[in-house]
Amino acid sequence: MKTSQTFLFLCLLLGVRAGPKHKDVGISGCSDTDGEVMYGLDGEVVGYADFLLQKAVVALPKFADPITYPGLYEQALSNMHICRENLKVIRGYYNDTAVELDVPHSSIYTRDHVALGVENLLICHVTGFYPAPVRVRWTRNNQNLTDGATISQPYPNKDGTFNQFSSLKFTPQTGDIYSCTVEHRALDEPLTRVWDVEQQQPGIGPAVFCGVGLTLGLLGVASGTFFLIKGNECN
Repeated sequence: MKTSQTFLFLCLLLGVRAGPKHKDVGISGCSDTDGEVMYGLDGEVVGYADFLLQKAVVALPKFADPITYPGLYEQALSNMHICRENLKVIRGYYNDTAVELDVPHSSIYTRDHVALGVENLLICHVTGFYPAPVRVRWTRNNQNLTDGATISQPYPNKDGTFNQFSSLKFTPQTGDIYSCTVEHRALDEPLTRVWDVEQQQPGIGPAVFCGVGLTLGLLGVASGTFFLIKGNECN
């Protein structure tokens, strides 16, 4: 497991059941500026502490069985205090403060099939990075967007790196070009992926050519039949 003096993440395997296996994971981590307390199940975030909103958040969808975490946010604040105190101790013992970095990779795609004028969801998946978190910015036609954009909590991969999802609600219109830009300390420059509405729409050329070809073919058959009948009449 990777550990740094500037960003410490503790990943704990809390339980594995016999039969159909289910894996619970709890993460508590901090730096001088960031912090995370999160609980997950089978690769999905179940609940976490939101330090900006100062509350615990249950991330399960509405149709799932309700789960509560009494005292989660208060416990998270206590964990952050302990974590930062531990960082001070680590800095006192180690002179090398270099952090081993892993560069993020990203991809961009839509939740649903694209239809002009129909609301959809653009998803930017970022994975393979260390340490967490990443920052994600969205643009439409080179204009920054904030409304409708969300980002998930960092979630651990099996190799010790992390992944995050950012999503953007949007309504595709002809000519629109969207992008998600990822910022991370392992990158020399921000990583940008572009999604073009027009490139996602099926071209009309093949359909037109097929239609014209079919029409000409039918005309050819009709003409051939006409001349064949006339020829027989002459005989």
